[in-house]
Amino acid sequence: MNSLSHIDGLIAPRSVAVIGASDDVTRIGGRPIAAMLKGGYQGRILPVNPKRDTVQGLACYASVDDLPETPDAALIAVPAKLVPETIEALGRRGCKAATLFSAGFAEVGEEGETAQRELVGLARRHGMRILGPNTLGVYNADIGYYGTFSSSFDTGMPRPGNIGIASQSGAFGAHLGALARDRELGCSVLITTGNEADITVADAIRWMAESDGTDVICTYMEAINDAPALLAALDAARAAGKPVLALKSGRSAVGARAAASHTASLTGDAVVADAVLSDHGAIILRDPETMMDIAYAASKKVFPVRHSLGIVTVSGGAGIVASDEAERVGLPMPAMPAAAQAALKTALPYASPVNPLDCTAQALNDPSLLELFTRSGLEDGGYGAVLCFLTYVAGSRAMSDVILEAMTPLRAAFPDRIIAFCALGERDVLKRYDDAGILVFSDPCRAVRALDAILRLGAQKARGRTDDLPEVRPVALPAATPDEAEAKALLAEAGIAAAPERAVPSADEAVSAAEAFGYPVVMKVLSPDILHKSDIGTVKLDIHTAEAVRAAYADIMSAAARHAPDARVTGMLVARQLSGGVECLMGINRDPTFGPVAVFGLGGIFVELLNDVAVMACPFGPETAREMILSIRGAAVLQGARGQAPADIEALAAMLSRLSVFATGAGERLVSTDLNPVMAMPEGQGAFALDAVIELEREEEADGH
Repeated sequence: MNSLSHIDGLIAPRSVAVIGASDDVTRIGGRPIAAMLKGGYQGRILPVNPKRDTVQGLACYASVDDLPETPDAALIAVPAKLVPETIEALGRRGCKAATLFSAGFAEVGEEGETAQRELVGLARRHGMRILGPNTLGVYNADIGYYGTFSSSFDTGMPRPGNIGIASQSGAFGAHLGALARDRELGCSVLITTGNEADITVADAIRWMAESDGTDVICTYMEAINDAPALLAALDAARAAGKPVLALKSGRSAVGARAAASHTASLTGDAVVADAVLSDHGAIILRDPETMMDIAYAASKKVFPVRHSLGIVTVSGGAGIVASDEAERVGLPMPAMPAAAQAALKTALPYASPVNPLDCTAQALNDPSLLELFTRSGLEDGGYGAVLCFLTYVAGSRAMSDVILEAMTPLRAAFPDRIIAFCALGERDVLKRYDDAGILVFSDPCRAVRALDAILRLGAQKARGRTDDLPEVRPVALPAATPDEAEAKALLAEAGIAAAPERAVPSADEAVSAAEAFGYPVVMKVLSPDILHKSDIGTVKLDIHTAEAVRAAYADIMSAAARHAPDARVTGMLVARQLSGGVECLMGINRDPTFGPVAVFGLGGIFVELLNDVAVMACPFGPETAREMILSIRGAAVLQGARGQAPADIEALAAMLSRLSVFATGAGERLVSTDLNPVMAMPEGQGAFALDAVIELEREEEADGH
């Protein structure tokens, strides 16, 4: 079931039945009623409890059958054993949405899982959507609806506004809601999904993406239970121009297959999830504080197209601190144009107008300097955002009028840019700046991080997505894992080139192959059972003569027999030895959640040690592949660092894209693929896979799944 209309009834119901209603406002069945009465819920509350005539001043009904109307939604706060009959009764009445506070289902083990599945089946027979079980519930502050037993309302009610929260954890979701409230952020909607027997966090995100009242979506996830639905929800949010700020916990270690594959060791669960969710527009975060900072900035709905920052400061030290953070997060701070610098020097000879623009403490005596330097940053520097470090000066009641008078015209003159203050002071003073459209932060580094996120979003929106997904066709795979020669033949059909090479069965034929290619050559054992050949001495490089070929043949066969006596050896591979390029790695790992995932990094035996890789879900086109390649920290090596010739990045991108298409077409039997190394030759000379390992599930294993 994927209808959002019933979810709408769950989040914005016109009437709600509370099954297990309590007169005690501290109990699970009492808190929602108390909160709705306090919050001014505009709909009708229908308490159900066979032992009471009234609950918290409201008429109470003995059973669902006794209700005077069919409720849009129901809150169920009864023991687990009574839930099925409650769902059945609600279903008979035509209720289409129920929130199950009740625990004792999948979270307690196999028996609970079975009961939970039966519950979902029962609800579906009645066309009912279920939130939970074991959920804290939902709230919608815009209509005063509090279908939750959260105790966070004891310290204050949520502020209506354009931020929404979707959380798998009830308590942590409520914590985020309380953080937003305490930051004076408007967060109208919280949806906590609990066990996700039916409605998932993906459904919650999708609802917010389609809601006119939500512009910023915050989400907390512990597990991804429906990857296609989640990615579709993220795509819907991006299409609607709504940022999704994602905190994902459970950043697990590498899976059990890691030791068998270079690629797998580089694509642990957290790495893959981050990469895939980011590719679908989510901003991946590590802490709630940063989430609230970015949500605050995003709630203003100003997303400049230029990913650049100007800093205006009354303190040289603060300017340096903010600049250091900007460099750390990759936020460009271009210097001001020379003519603009000269003009600012004329206005204030001892200023430093490069960027940061240090207008010194003189701006405190003459606030027109603050306006001049900020205007120049926006107009002449063209920065997407200007951050003004004013500290406690801006928090002074005596100075606030003058500063606002100087800066408010800039807000009107540059509506598509961000002006932010780093300031300390009383809340009501700082709120005046916020009301004037000026963002206010207390910490320069937090300000820089939030602005970087917003500016990246704006630049991405302006750039759009230009890389069309390539056509994918099914790939015919052998019955079992191929050896290297067979793997390269498969890849060649996908358009992935290898160095000139030949599989041979004897030393004599190895000599013939070497002389046909020309020396030097590389020799390595062919075996589907030996994945890391160099580790056991079954790879030989720099072979220059026929005698050396024969000696290498004998040494390799001996090493294979000694170190891998049970391995199936199918022959020897002789290849022309390429040189003069840059060694890279590219590969595929099948992620249990997202399917085939590609990885790219600099190659050789040190790739894991450097841990400098890019990851992307398959398939993707050459332009996306190019962006992947250039995103690694070591990309300068490929671009011609220290006078070296640039590598053929276009050929690398084409190969990486083709590999992603191959992996998608290969289907679920493909476990992993390693091309390590890939030799990226100088620009215009191509890229070649020098080693290839393809690991497959056997056909009978795949059929048994």
